[in-house]
Amino acid sequence: MWKVCFPILATMFANIALAHGISDADKQAMLEGGLLQYIWLGATHMLTGYDHLLFIFGVIFFLSTFKDVVKFITVFTLGHCITLIFATFFKVTANYYLVDAVIAVSVMYKGFENIDGFKKHFDWEPPSLLKMVFVFGLIHGFGLSTRLQQLPLGEDKLGILLRILSFNIGVEVGQVLALGLMLILLSSFRKSEGWKKFSKAANVGLIAGGIFLFFMQSHGYWHESAPEDFPISEEEHKHLHEDMEAEELEEFQ
Repeated sequence: MWKVCFPILATMFANIALAHGISDADKQAMLEGGLLQYIWLGATHMLTGYDHLLFIFGVIFFLSTFKDVVKFITVFTLGHCITLIFATFFKVTANYYLVDAVIAVSVMYKGFENIDGFKKHFDWEPPSLLKMVFVFGLIHGFGLSTRLQQLPLGEDKLGILLRILSFNIGVEVGQVLALGLMLILLSSFRKSEGWKKFSKAANVGLIAGGIFLFFMQSHGYWHESAPEDFPISEEEHKHLHEDMEAEELEEFQ
């Protein structure tokens, strides 16, 4: 089974490392389209936003009531709406590799908190989960803003605001769709005998995924901030990574 699953996972993670951005095709579509295009982009961006989705998955993992799900997701949504809208409108930005690295830390944090790691390993009571979800929501929203600011938003203030709000609406639509699928998945597993094993494996997987994403974003920042440290071209570097992945896969098999 692992021989079948591992190549799929390896390919998926290799692709998502570069997928969570604004492509040239998206930029051209924004120039040619209207507000509906921004809504569509926001929805698809959230649905392919693996780091955001992993964090949401961790947040709702042990929430068993509809009331709790609504409470935590509302707090997260409020957080990322604030920074997405205001940071984009007032053009407050930062290197998106660094912001995404912090988002990766939020994924690690939630997975570690879900397995009660702070109490078990550090004898430390973590902060209020609701407060942490809000804080991480602010950071996730800033990450979305750094991507949106790559688009041609124009100069008209009202037009810029409408585009930002349209993108934000799309993000919320994508989040609701993803959240629905997650809840269906989790509710089906909660009824199974292997729930405890699944919960531990899933949250350890969140930690591992967060670590992977952190190093991928750090790697991207290193490339961007110090390109002179890489004596080979971008294309050669890409092929080098592909060869390394092929060698690792062959060795694993």
